[in-house]
Amino acid sequence: MVIETKKTDAIEKLLQEWQDTLVWSCLQGVMGHLYTTSDKQPASAMALLGDFTFFSGKPDKELVLFKPEWSKQDFMIMVPPTEEWASLIEQSYGEKAKRVTRYAIKKESLSVFDREKLKGIVATLPAEYDLRMMDEELFVRCREIPWCKDWAAHFENYDMYQKWGLGAVILRNDEIVSGASSYSGYQGGIEIEIITKEAYRRRGLAGVCGAKLVLECLERGWYPSWDAQNLWSAALAEKLGYHFDHEYAAYEIWGY
Repeated sequence: MVIETKKTDAIEKLLQEWQDTLVWSCLQGVMGHLYTTSDKQPASAMALLGDFTFFSGKPDKELVLFKPEWSKQDFMIMVPPTEEWASLIEQSYGEKAKRVTRYAIKKESLSVFDREKLKGIVATLPAEYDLRMMDEELFVRCREIPWCKDWAAHFENYDMYQKWGLGAVILRNDEIVSGASSYSGYQGGIEIEIITKEAYRRRGLAGVCGAKLVLECLERGWYPSWDAQNLWSAALAEKLGYHFDHEYAAYEIWGY
């Protein structure tokens, strides 16, 4: 039986191998959920936040197949720590599971970022666009727009976003066209989600709002964590001052 749990020494020990801020958010009780099959002597654990699930410990099919009653989504990204977990995901979901490669970006000190370079990138924004920090009005609007809803979707309300989130949004004629915002927040930083509306891509907008968000994080002493879905995202991260760490396998589960 899968049960939701809070952070305990045993759960933290199981998940401590993950250097991922989404797992940290769950362990810190900021947002997300922790699950196991035994509160007393847990051998396996699962951290779930948004579209991501991280496993640890002994491979457990019950955890892999578990979907919380409150979850309405039909898509999930599962991240296995070992090939044993990966095989279990493949066996459990069959054709629903698509193995993909993601790109981890190093978590370094804030001193690696060149503020003047980032300011220069922000300054390249053409005059026809407006760059604004996320406020309550934009927060509400983003939640209703499918392509950028993840900038706000995992925060219960704007008050929570003000405490744990941060975002930079680009508009053209009052239309939201690009932005970089916090997919999630944790004690000491945010996990960045960056996307541009398809019709406005390849115009440098992602770099502008990404640079602005990193600068705002630096002002607050927050770490702007970045995990790349693809090589384009990894290249953009490096342009902003990040450094590539390693590739890792994940599974996109369709029909979750």
